[in-house]
Amino acid sequence: MITIGDQFPRYSLEAVVSREPGKEFARETEGSHPGKWRVVFFWPMDFTFVCPTEIAEFGRKNSELQDRDAQVLGVSTDTHYVHLAWRNSHPDLKDLPFPMLADTRRELSQACGILHKQDGVALRATFIVDPEGVVRWVNVNDLDVGRNVDEVLRVLDALQTGELCPCNWKKGDDTLRAA
Repeated sequence: MITIGDQFPRYSLEAVVSREPGKEFARETEGSHPGKWRVVFFWPMDFTFVCPTEIAEFGRKNSELQDRDAQVLGVSTDTHYVHLAWRNSHPDLKDLPFPMLADTRRELSQACGILHKQDGVALRATFIVDPEGVVRWVNVNDLDVGRNVDEVLRVLDALQTGELCPCNWKKGDDTLRAA
């Protein structure tokens, strides 16, 4: 699995970016959001139970992430057509403000090292990638357990301070000073 300090893999994937007819799809690459932090999160499969709770929460928190100059990118191994069908049918996903990338060939999931060994789907992995494309935080959950989007925000805030941040640090708290 890629880890802290590694360059996030290159990718070129179809994505669902809208539900508007004729504007549903776009190609996303590692260069699509220059100068921005990226929060790249993977989920196992569309039309499941835990996944929409996470995806919808990233949607609700998207403006907070944008305020931090971060672009959210959701990824699974389903096709962009399946992503669109799920967005059209699930009330919590209809108005998502971020792209849903289709890693159908599993190339990005494999390059990240987050494919489930038995099921061949992406694990619930989250990567915070800095504007230079360097992985700064990784979190991977079991397939049965959803992630905490507030923790993603907290860690992004801490990383963006450029300071030492103690346990349970939150935006606005004092950072540590090395002696």
